Amino acid sequence: MVGSVLEDDAREPPAPESALETVEHELAVLLRRARAYSTQFARELHPDLDASAYALMSWLDDVGSARMTDLAAFFKVGKPTVSRQIQLLERLDLVTRTADDTDRRAQTLSLTPNGRARLRLARDTRRERFRTLLGPWPTEDVAHLGELLGRLNRAMGTTE
Repeated sequence: MVGSVLEDDAREPPAPESALETVEHELAVLLRRARAYSTQFARELHPDLDASAYALMSWLDDVGSARMTDLAAFFKVGKPTVSRQIQLLERLDLVTRTADDTDRRAQTLSLTPNGRARLRLARDTRRERFRTLLGPWPTEDVAHLGELLGRLNRAMGTTE
């Protein structure tokens, strides 16, 4: 496979420690860049948002609606932290609260139509950037990267 990340399978495999050092370094670089990308996407959604608000909105979009305690548990942060973010998202007409059908004392959070539309636009923009970034890669390499990232995410999820 010419130009493939996997093209030189004939070379000698790296020593285990060297391979782990490479993974650790590349993950640190990836996470730093991912934080920067997330902040940029959040600002495109609305100039007052930060990356954590974008993440809350993305998760709410994925699950449909949730209680504040669910958000805090999923993101492993305190309720006051989530509450501050939600208050900002409400002021910007991106998230709304409704009474929980199963417990009138509780409230359910969900995206407003405006929030959903803005998030869709931000996600479309994000996908287009990845399409441009990974466009030169062979499709097999992109698929393999997706598989490896999924495998890593699943492994990391079991250690929580």
